[in-house]
Amino acid sequence: MIAAWALDGIEEITAGADLAAIIGDAIARSAEGIRSGDIVVVTSKIVSKAENRFVQADDREDAITAETVRVVASRTNPRTGRTTRIVENRLGIVSAAAGVDASNTPEGTVLLLPEDPDRSARFLAGALRDRFGVDVGVLLSDTLGRAWRDGQVDQAIGAGGVRVFEDLRGHTDAQGRELSVTLPCVADEICSTADLVKGKSTGRPVAIMRGRGDLVGPLDLPGARSIPRTGPSDMFRKGYDEAYADGLAARGEAPA
Repeated sequence: MIAAWALDGIEEITAGADLAAIIGDAIARSAEGIRSGDIVVVTSKIVSKAENRFVQADDREDAITAETVRVVASRTNPRTGRTTRIVENRLGIVSAAAGVDASNTPEGTVLLLPEDPDRSARFLAGALRDRFGVDVGVLLSDTLGRAWRDGQVDQAIGAGGVRVFEDLRGHTDAQGRELSVTLPCVADEICSTADLVKGKSTGRPVAIMRGRGDLVGPLDLPGARSIPRTGPSDMFRKGYDEAYADGLAARGEAPA
């Protein structure tokens, strides 16, 4: 059986906070406690706050530009005049606004993603293992959109001691047919599950999922950095309008 619940009692996180101790104290107070094989899902925003990833930015767009490695697509809403940029950031994550967050931050500042989410997740997992004497995993989650589908879901951007994929290639389905490409990203599925119990505005940024201890392993397992498709494996490197314009430019023509 799989169960998930959010931890109560975690106050506003400030720069320099001992996040491992804060999460550990919340676990110690909880009725469920923690067991070997549990996976702790932490909203990446509180990790960024604890790591003091605030930057002075009167204009969020400037901060987005600074974090952008490659622009995938850019669209301006004719009704609002606001421009949305889908970009690849320095972590290899393709998302709107490069993960730069301007909500619930001090005036004149924005919040960047953790510098190395996998390292942060491994540190938290190691600290919790040491404190409670059980093997647990940690995932850092962030809310991201998805190509071809409206809405957003929480996905994994950092992983410590968790297998981010469940490789079913070479196995067979119920009819005995071999599975050749089936590679569920279980880290993303777990983060989305955790978000159902954390909620977006409840002030509960940490959740625990129990029931998939088979996914918990050594701290040096490949992290969430292995999830994004980049380089030659990226089949959708540009938006339609951008790819069309490039095609015309290659023929020496100007877009209409």
